[in-house]
Amino acid sequence: GTPQKYDPTFKGPIYDRGCTDIVCCVLLVLAIVGYVVVGVVAWTHGDPRKVIYPTDSRGQFCGQQGTPNEGKPKDFPASRHLHVFSSPIQICVSKCPDRYLTYLSAYGSRGPAELEYYRQFCVPEFKNLQKPPIQVLKDKECPAMIIPSTPLARRCFPAIQAKKGVIMVGNETTYDDGHGRRRNVTELLEGAKKANVVLETRQLAMKIFEDYTVSWYWIIIGLVIAMVASFIFIVLLRFLAGIMVWVMIVMVILVLGYGIFHCYMEYAKLKGEAGSDVSLADLGFQTDLRVYLHLRQTWLAFMIILCIMEVVIILLLIFLRKRILIAIALIKEASRAVGHIMTSLLFPLCTFFLLCLCIAYWASTAVFLSTSNEAIYKVFNETACQFSGQTCKPETFNTSNVTKLCPDAQCLFAFYGGETAYHKYLIVLQFFNVFMFFWLANFVIALGQVTLAGAFASYYWAFKKPDDMPAFPLFSAFGRALRYHTGSLAFGSLILAIVQVIRVTLEYLDHRLKAADNKFAKFLLSCLKCCFWCLEKFIKFLNRNAYIMIAVYGTNFCTSARNAFFLLMRNIIRVAVLDKVTDFLFFLGKLLIVGSVGILAFFFFTHRIKLVQDTAPSLNYYWVPILTVIVGSYLIAHGFFSVYGMCVDTLFLCFLEDLERNDGSAEKPYFMSPNLKKLLKKTNKGQPEA
Repeated sequence: GTPQKYDPTFKGPIYDRGCTDIVCCVLLVLAIVGYVVVGVVAWTHGDPRKVIYPTDSRGQFCGQQGTPNEGKPKDFPASRHLHVFSSPIQICVSKCPDRYLTYLSAYGSRGPAELEYYRQFCVPEFKNLQKPPIQVLKDKECPAMIIPSTPLARRCFPAIQAKKGVIMVGNETTYDDGHGRRRNVTELLEGAKKANVVLETRQLAMKIFEDYTVSWYWIIIGLVIAMVASFIFIVLLRFLAGIMVWVMIVMVILVLGYGIFHCYMEYAKLKGEAGSDVSLADLGFQTDLRVYLHLRQTWLAFMIILCIMEVVIILLLIFLRKRILIAIALIKEASRAVGHIMTSLLFPLCTFFLLCLCIAYWASTAVFLSTSNEAIYKVFNETACQFSGQTCKPETFNTSNVTKLCPDAQCLFAFYGGETAYHKYLIVLQFFNVFMFFWLANFVIALGQVTLAGAFASYYWAFKKPDDMPAFPLFSAFGRALRYHTGSLAFGSLILAIVQVIRVTLEYLDHRLKAADNKFAKFLLSCLKCCFWCLEKFIKFLNRNAYIMIAVYGTNFCTSARNAFFLLMRNIIRVAVLDKVTDFLFFLGKLLIVGSVGILAFFFFTHRIKLVQDTAPSLNYYWVPILTVIVGSYLIAHGFFSVYGMCVDTLFLCFLEDLERNDGSAEKPYFMSPNLKKLLKKTNKGQPEA
């Protein structure tokens, strides 16, 4: 590309600019209107109760007020595919059965009390307890038998357990299938495995939920500490950037060193204890993760990982020590810019709020679309019938020819579906919903980036800082972005959204092809996933720098992307070293904040701080609040440092533009601050000194 030439009229972000990429702006508006229409249609036809509440064989929700199933929130049986009963009838009950019982035994030998208990698992219309059992079973008014069941997700699952290697239902090893035949319960083995996994997962989820209920306020305190630490760290960088960077580096090394020491002490303490030498492979997966902390191999693995991280960081510091000094000058200048535009630290909250709106709209629309199918009823019959499996309507079924030809046939609820044009194109609407989510989310992120870039560019190109800066640089940049460059932001975010949708599609295909044996297809899919991952990273990098050029010059997206790319290519060494070293220092800052808050949370929730030992709550898994605090601290630190990162990238591009436009003479003075002039001398790339 051609370097920028000296322009005496250029004083920073151009205010006299026009609208760019109008076609993309119109496309975005039309897409949003269509997205709203899809949402309205989905909300009109959808019913989230289909996901939350189970239904009986008539398609009526269990436990809903104003329905015959009021006060009966559980579905019994949980699935027709268990083949436990002789009929496909599903009913709503107030509680799951707690005993093994057949209707024949309840009617005959166990007395009226057992029959009365059994009646609650029959259809609501069943009232005549004196009706012959054969006729009751023939009319499918009651199930042939009931077994002990456990409630889960408003459904009754068989309470399957193992005793001495034998799969049992309750205390029975066999069951009556309703036709006088005894069958071994091992026929339920496949269903039992799945049910046990679900039950164990539920128990784990319940314990985690209990931990959150007793520790949520301490988690909030930990996140507030992370927020205060991030803010203090940024404020200190403004005045003591050099000292803070080196202190940060030393602190990270010390934190990792303490982690290595702690892992070694735990490893040595477990020496000789019974069961501590069991390998992780022999132990397998355990839902109680505390079990792994009693193994020496676990602490040895932690220690090796921390040692590798320690060595890598030390080697990087040795070879990049001169470049770190250059990065410090950029950070100092960025700290001054942020100091003059303090509202920029709060702007990520606006981006976060808009992203939450996008996520909420996408999730709600997806739920309503997935629940907008209609109830489909099928003909069920035990004996051979030509109408079995055909679609039917309960309102007209009793007067149809089906009941005449197949007297035992029933019209029962089968699943949710539909045959209208709307139902046929539901998958297309779901795809459009996903695509619009990516487009709008990327647009919101792009809006935040171009706003911050415009504000920080106005700082750099102010000849007398901060006197020549506009009164409200952040709001001015935000207004310019929305007024003139909505189309350009839509263009950049559209390209990125298309690549991301392709990546999601590839991930879906990879998931579906896991069981396939076609190695060539798997290899090709892996190559495509890798290529599109690299493409997404490149587009994000290019978009970020294009938005900076848009904020400064007001050009369209393609022109801005081309100019930014050529400018970076003309200074590829500076880009590769300065930008990445700065990113590395920001990563160390996040690591220090997250590590410090994480260690504090670890000592607190494990009752190792004597001053507050009695204050810490008792937990099932102390890693639950610790991980929550660590993840939350990282997100908070990332929000603060993202502003700094955008500031450094903007100042760096402006710095390169300044070098090409001006030479530091009285006729062509630099706009950079004295700190960046020192940075120019240290780079020593043949540029004239000032």
